[in-house]
Amino acid sequence: MTFQSLLVCKDEQATAVLTSVLAGFGLGVQCCGYPDALCRLTEQKFDAVIVDYDDPHSAALVLQNAYQASAPHNTVTVALLGDKTKVRHVFGAGANFVLYKPISQQQAEASLRAATALMKRERRRSFRVPVQLPVKLQVENGAEMEGILLDLSEDGLDVLAAQPLCPSATITAHFALPDQTEMDVRGEVAWANPNGESGVRFIDLPENLRQTLKAWVVANAAEFLPEDPEPVSECKLTDLSLGGCYVETESPFPERSGIVLCLKAEDMEVQAEGMVRVMHPEFGMGIEFASGTAEQREQVGTFIGFLTSRPGTLPQLLITPRALAAGNDQDYRASQASDEPEDLLLGLLNRADSLSQEEFLHELRQQRSSEEVASS
Repeated sequence: MTFQSLLVCKDEQATAVLTSVLAGFGLGVQCCGYPDALCRLTEQKFDAVIVDYDDPHSAALVLQNAYQASAPHNTVTVALLGDKTKVRHVFGAGANFVLYKPISQQQAEASLRAATALMKRERRRSFRVPVQLPVKLQVENGAEMEGILLDLSEDGLDVLAAQPLCPSATITAHFALPDQTEMDVRGEVAWANPNGESGVRFIDLPENLRQTLKAWVVANAAEFLPEDPEPVSECKLTDLSLGGCYVETESPFPERSGIVLCLKAEDMEVQAEGMVRVMHPEFGMGIEFASGTAEQREQVGTFIGFLTSRPGTLPQLLITPRALAAGNDQDYRASQASDEPEDLLLGLLNRADSLSQEEFLHELRQQRSSEEVASS
């Protein structure tokens, strides 16, 4: 299954490097200027849009149009930037990744490896299997209605309802899979037609139902389903708390993307879901753990205790993307027990968007120093 990218760049050196690297990752590449890019985005679907910020106004328009043309906003966007002091502004304009100019082959491969992994994951999440199943729908605070399920994915469903639904409405849906597995899910209406057909994006989906849906999609669409991305293994865990961690890697994932971490040390292994709170291009990322379950929090606490009791132990770390957009912030706002000390790392992660990379890393080093003094 071919992925398509749009490269908007007049820099011949950058274009040559990126075209080679993208082709190596199996992406088709279309190159053009700013005005042509705006037209192409209305006519074609691109998995990735890469734009040079040598003209900030035009580049911002391309990113804006890439976001609007992407449904459901799952196009991966990359900005080429010469001035590192502008990185926060570029992220705010909608870039998922930033490549600093001049661009080297190694740098492009590292960053675009993470971008390609996200493209594969987004394609897999959005892959829909056609079905024809009865479904019962209920709009929040409304009456129950009948409908027909038209297709199903890991991330959502298409449905034909007895009455038109309203975009952004929260609904519940009850249906049985062909193997008679009962499903009760909550979702948000992403789009709706006057004839009653609507696309619904799942929200607050319990992990057991997520795994059931994932297994069903794989079983019913195995020959057409895009491959799952390989985890990023070249990374180093430098900071860890109950609420989050910081990881040094040349292939960080975008801010607000959802990831799954697998932490290993000797015979211990912990898996934790998280959201990237801060991304430092070509250097690392700060991750906030999902508040999810008390069990996950306890597992992370046990892992921290294990590492603390064995000074010098270097944990192995694998990171796999789960979604380009992780979900609602409330999923990452765990209530802290009154007897727990303040989570300084989590506090820093939640202030990260107001700090430059240098300021963030300076505070992170100060936290490490204070912890070392306290533990000595």
